[in-house]
Amino acid sequence: MDVIRKIGHNEIVEITTPVLITCHYGKYRLCGDFRAPNNYTISDRYPIPRIPHAQDKLSKANYIAKIHCMKGFHQNLVERNSMKVLRIICDMGIYEYTRVPFDIKNAPAHFQRMMDTIFNEEILEFWMVVHIDDIIIYSDTWEDYLKYIDRVLSK
Repeated sequence: MDVIRKIGHNEIVEITTPVLITCHYGKYRLCGDFRAPNNYTISDRYPIPRIPHAQDKLSKANYIAKIHCMKGFHQNLVERNSMKVLRIICDMGIYEYTRVPFDIKNAPAHFQRMMDTIFNEEILEFWMVVHIDDIIIYSDTWEDYLKYIDRVLSK
């Protein structure tokens, strides 16, 4: 799964500069400074679940599991027409993102919509909460807990 690809070296294109970010777990992540494209992007108003709402449900559960979707945004392809505004330049050339980068304005809303669509039935059964790239499974009984985890991992 290639997240970025080299497109050239001396092409005249719209580009942004790369930014190196320190992650909370001590590693580094290369990102683009996409503030300019984000300023011109129409906001996706898809609702992101609020954590306090989930806490109320979880406080009554006997068993809780959290599954984190590693690099979840990178699971989504960038539309061909959008790649031109997702370019970064460095001394090795010009690169464009082929997968959704983390620092794009509508990436969280898009990912939340995708997760809600995939897990719609489970969410409506009130034993799962999805918050962007985190899946929280909760249950009163051990048997249901194992059944729910298996159901999620089978998707």
